[in-house]
Amino acid sequence: MPKNRYYSGPRSDHFDGLRFHAPGGGRDKTLRDMAKMLWRGRRERRKPWPRAGRFIDGGKPPARVEGARIRISFIGHASFLVQTEGVNLLIDPVWSQRVGPSGIGPKRITPPGLAFENLPEIDAVLLSHNHYDHLDVATLSRLARERPAPVLTPLGNDTILRRADKAIQAQTFDWGQHANVGPLKIHFEPTYHWSARGRSDRRMALWASFVIEGPTHKIFYAGDTGFGDGSIFTDIGRRHGPFRLALLPIGAYAPRWFMRGQHVDPNESVEIFRRLGAQSAFAFHWGTFRLTEEPYEEPVTKLKAALAAAGIAPERFLSDPAGASAEWE
Repeated sequence: MPKNRYYSGPRSDHFDGLRFHAPGGGRDKTLRDMAKMLWRGRRERRKPWPRAGRFIDGGKPPARVEGARIRISFIGHASFLVQTEGVNLLIDPVWSQRVGPSGIGPKRITPPGLAFENLPEIDAVLLSHNHYDHLDVATLSRLARERPAPVLTPLGNDTILRRADKAIQAQTFDWGQHANVGPLKIHFEPTYHWSARGRSDRRMALWASFVIEGPTHKIFYAGDTGFGDGSIFTDIGRRHGPFRLALLPIGAYAPRWFMRGQHVDPNESVEIFRRLGAQSAFAFHWGTFRLTEEPYEEPVTKLKAALAAAGIAPERFLSDPAGASAEWE
């Protein structure tokens, strides 16, 4: 009888006693699907990525940002420093040169937008799911030593972290639950995605998006997600919106037939932005690690076209490179 290696808890509408799932999400990919993708990839010439990606030196952020002002520092890929209401949140931090098991996997082509030494004191780390490009044990272990803070993460991921390094202090939450960090509430919400660290633990730990709720404003971080039928985002927008800021992925979407269920493309990201009722957005999940087939600059180019088609001013949805920072009053 198979057993979940990370989590033991009651069944729910998204946990069957062994594996988690997103209601309305896509099916798992099969070995045949993988073989088909690899075969097509060999037949179709991929456009090479540059040896070094676009990058801005992020310098040193302020120690704190008080009140309703929001400041974000884009570290690269899916990693952000979010500063608001006197609280410093680090999201899906990855400083490693490669993302994968045992030091293998895609190599970083763009350095982290913030030097680790320039990080301010961290109040909490938000960890969306256990894929290697989001859960980086080396980075989390270093944070536990040099910038200790609780790691807030969905169900089951605490087991992974505890086995890797007992110094990492993880607290877990289900969809619909929230954590308090100073004056902020961190809500755990669904996404259309999945989880795995190897071949035999698929969907044995939960994944999530985050709603960061302050006294006067809210921020949404999507993590990794497909679009599905869009109902998750309509519901989040209805319950939590409108949002002052949404952090939304735009890359790792090709080939579309293979990636559609787990990663949005720029057109879908713009539709999520609309459904959330967000005032502003910042794009991530592009230009740091080559995970999929699309060319390096294509996500940004397609985002600009999608915004124009939707009649949304480009300054409302930024797509700056790693190291960029932005502020909202």
